[in-house]
Amino acid sequence: MDSLAAAPGTGPATSPLPILRRPRPAARFDDLPTDRTLVMGILNVTPDSFSDGGKHATADSAIAAGLRMFYAGADIIDVGGESTRPGAEEVGPDEEQRRVLPVIEALVKAGSLVSIDTTHAATAAAALAAGAAIINDVSGLSLEPEMAELVARTRVPYILMHRRGDAGTMDSLTEYRDVAADVAAELAGVRGKLYAAGVAPEQIILDPGLGFAKTDAQNWELLQGLDALAGMGHRILIGASRKRFLGTLLTVAGKSAPPGERDAATAAVTAISAARGAWAVRVHDVVPSLDAVKVAAQMSPVASGAVPVND
Repeated sequence: MDSLAAAPGTGPATSPLPILRRPRPAARFDDLPTDRTLVMGILNVTPDSFSDGGKHATADSAIAAGLRMFYAGADIIDVGGESTRPGAEEVGPDEEQRRVLPVIEALVKAGSLVSIDTTHAATAAAALAAGAAIINDVSGLSLEPEMAELVARTRVPYILMHRRGDAGTMDSLTEYRDVAADVAAELAGVRGKLYAAGVAPEQIILDPGLGFAKTDAQNWELLQGLDALAGMGHRILIGASRKRFLGTLLTVAGKSAPPGERDAATAAVTAISAARGAWAVRVHDVVPSLDAVKVAAQMSPVASGAVPVND
């Protein structure tokens, strides 16, 4: 395997980069599989992630984790340097870039397609310069309108996630008349800003924002009502991995299942989302979800990836 990392079980194992090997050609968005739902691996380069507790807070550990996901079959690695869990502290662009840029550069050289998970236009621009190919903006353009100009200028795919408020306020902003219809309407409003800035429809990927300003019940209702988003005509990304509503579902003796025990439920949501035509799922544990999307494609090859059409 030509990459920046030694194969598992080889080398001195004193660093995730013990042997420098010939870089692979840069991965391209247009070369992603189109016969199944894609699997996006989550890589949090943060000390306060809700799911891994800062396990990959250093560049070396994050690169090693990203390479493991890449070799396991992840189609995309989503690299973020700021936690978005409720109550998380904000991170400025300079610190965010210090965390993520070395990781992005290493993963791109290894041959991975990388997306940058950020709310900051400056970080998104720096990440694209480092080789990232997708912008994943969990703010839904609510923080920095300059993001729309960047997306229009660079012509890269842009993940538009539904969100109300910020990490400190979103749990109090859960009033909806019809959560699926309201989420679609609010995303359509933001989409209008993207169109006004010159962003093309095919660049936009919609994320309903599970867990962001939604109660447990509303998350399930939103998953059941994905047709409202599909009707907008864009690819759809589902990010349910290890989220709180899954922990609540798996409550035992009054205690919610911790994040690390939610992967089986995550894979179940992946299978259902894939069968209903999601373009991609965003997950922490790549292998179970990769298996799930392959099963979904085998059972319903026409449906997988068909809502919306992956063109």
